[in-house]
Amino acid sequence: MSDEKKPLKGESQIENVEKVLSRTELFIEENQNKLLAGLGIIVLVVAGFIGVRHFYSIPREKKAQVALFPAENYFAKDSLNLALNGDGLKCVGFLGVIDDYSGTDAANLANAYAGLCFHQLGKNEDAIKYLKKFSGGDDMIAPAVLSAIGDCYSDLENFEEAVTYFEKAAKKADNNIISPISLKKAGLAYEKLKNYDKALQAYTTIKEKYTNTAEGIEMDKYIERIKAMK
Repeated sequence: MSDEKKPLKGESQIENVEKVLSRTELFIEENQNKLLAGLGIIVLVVAGFIGVRHFYSIPREKKAQVALFPAENYFAKDSLNLALNGDGLKCVGFLGVIDDYSGTDAANLANAYAGLCFHQLGKNEDAIKYLKKFSGGDDMIAPAVLSAIGDCYSDLENFEEAVTYFEKAAKKADNNIISPISLKKAGLAYEKLKNYDKALQAYTTIKEKYTNTAEGIEMDKYIERIKAMK
């Protein structure tokens, strides 16, 4: 039997750790310049991002919000052409905000406003163009925009597209305000397509899921009318 002592388990683990650390230190020493360069690039990218946001993006967003405000006032007063195109004085209009401040939250919202203006002016194709440029994930404005796109397609008598957007709006909102209104519009569009089963499904969903809303209360007559038509 050999007199050589076997290393204890703990000692063996320590030796392994020391070897790993030694290899790591050697790697760092051999690649120090590359690692420092890589770290420097990361620092520059982060610093650049912070700088752009602080000195460019945030001030630009504030300017965009200021430019949006007078257009919103004209929109509230139903002065749609002024809201869209500006007054040549202090208001650049929604289209001006979109052009001058692209990429900002204000310009994104201006797309929605512009689409609503064009829709009310009867220019539904232009309305769809701008409404589709809006992007948002909230449960009020985003589904309202989807529903407005459905309205535009309905006015163009493209009821297949209309029901798609009404149903998207109802699903995205999932609330007692937008969902029952959008589902009712979907039902009416399905009636235009003579798809009475789908219309009945939309009306029944309103009655069962949104019972206490204005739409839910009046749904019985819509359901009975559809059943009579079938």
